[in-house]
Amino acid sequence: MTGQIYHVGLTVSNLDQSIQFYWDVLGLQFQGEILMEGPETDTMFRRESCKARVAYLNGTDKSGMPPVKLIQFLDSQISKQSADLFTTSVSELCFYTEDIEKMYQHLQKHGVECLSAPQSFDFTARGFGKSKAFYFRDPDGIILEIMQPM
Repeated sequence: MTGQIYHVGLTVSNLDQSIQFYWDVLGLQFQGEILMEGPETDTMFRRESCKARVAYLNGTDKSGMPPVKLIQFLDSQISKQSADLFTTSVSELCFYTEDIEKMYQHLQKHGVECLSAPQSFDFTARGFGKSKAFYFRDPDGIILEIMQPM
C-alpha cells in the first residue's frame, strides 16, 4: 500500500538555529522553507490558528533519500523533552558517512554532544554485515546517528 519514505519530520524550537545546524554542521542541502497556515493546517495539526514554519533539507541529490523536514510551530508552546533511546518514539534519525572518524572529529570541533565515540559492530553472522556508528544530539537534543558500513 505505501511506497518509499517521503520525508522525515522533526519538531524544533528554533527553525533558524536548526537549519544552521543541519546545513552548516551536517552538510545537508537547504531545499526551501514554507509557512503553513489556514483551515487545512488547523485541521491537520488539530489546533486553531496554527502556524508552522517548515524547512526541507536533503543530504544528496539522489531521489532515493527522503528530505529532513524541520517544523517550528509559531505562537504555540512547545514541550521540550530530553530524547531518550529507551522511550517509545522515533529513537533516532541515521545518516550515512564514508569516513566516520572524520565526521566524529568534525562534530566534536563544532561542540556537538556525542553520546560515544564511534563503535564497531559485526552482525555478519546475522546477515547484516559490519559497521561503525555513534549517536549525537542536535540543538534541541534530538538523537541522531552517524553510520559507516564497513
